Amino acid sequence: MNTSNTIAFLGPEGTFTQVAALNYFNGKGDLKACATIDDVFALVEQEVTAYGIAPIENSTEGAVNNTQDCLIDSMVNIVGEVVVTVEHHLLASSSDSANVLVKIASHKQSLAQCRKWLLKNYPHLELLECASNAEAAKLAATNINIGAIAGTLAEKTYGLVPIARKIQDQSHNSTRFLVLANKETQPTGNDKTSVLIYAENKPGSLFRILEPFEKLQISLTKIETRPSKSEAWAYVFFIDFEGHLKDKLIQELFIRLKKCTAELKILGSYPAFEI
Repeated sequence: MNTSNTIAFLGPEGTFTQVAALNYFNGKGDLKACATIDDVFALVEQEVTAYGIAPIENSTEGAVNNTQDCLIDSMVNIVGEVVVTVEHHLLASSSDSANVLVKIASHKQSLAQCRKWLLKNYPHLELLECASNAEAAKLAATNINIGAIAGTLAEKTYGLVPIARKIQDQSHNSTRFLVLANKETQPTGNDKTSVLIYAENKPGSLFRILEPFEKLQISLTKIETRPSKSEAWAYVFFIDFEGHLKDKLIQELFIRLKKCTAELKILGSYPAFEI
């Protein structure tokens, strides 16, 4: 089977991950909806699809832990990134639903991104967590008593009616998505590299990790920590920085990092998203 133009994304249809896929690939390619982020990684790793799209961080709520955990275990590469402006709407099956809503459903991050608005406007309604905001939209489409927090694509996909628009608490709300594949990219001159570092369990280990970046004047764009799965109270560092793994400066960085880390995993080099 030819998988060269297939793209796995966190579904069902109507998610912001689908929006990210459409934006990054300019509407081209065959999209395959997945039930979980783990499934997106699995389809790419097994070469069922050529690419995968997964959310990695939100400007309001921070890192997506599920994607970080998949990056720890998976062998796929990050080959691109795309940032999507996230505008949440309260949607329902009918305009009459505004007065009869009993529950409001959405992904837990979407509910969190609209926390203040919900407390002000619907403080007594039950909040229902779903696997995705599109799943919530599907639920709202078949139940007049359930509203869904979702985006415009979900609204159109499931024929919903907006009760309120742009209800996210932060006007600058956006989500960064990773593009995954079983290949590597070539330098473009405007690249970013992501690595996973297991620090030595010694005092000053983080300082020793960061020192080579300072010495070589390499700009960090993000640093996150996650608990290590292999040892209690040990942590791994997700670090994004400017440059491509084929750049001489970055190759020198890796030489220095290997001397002060317990383990170093390159997650990928890729063109930096231009806002």
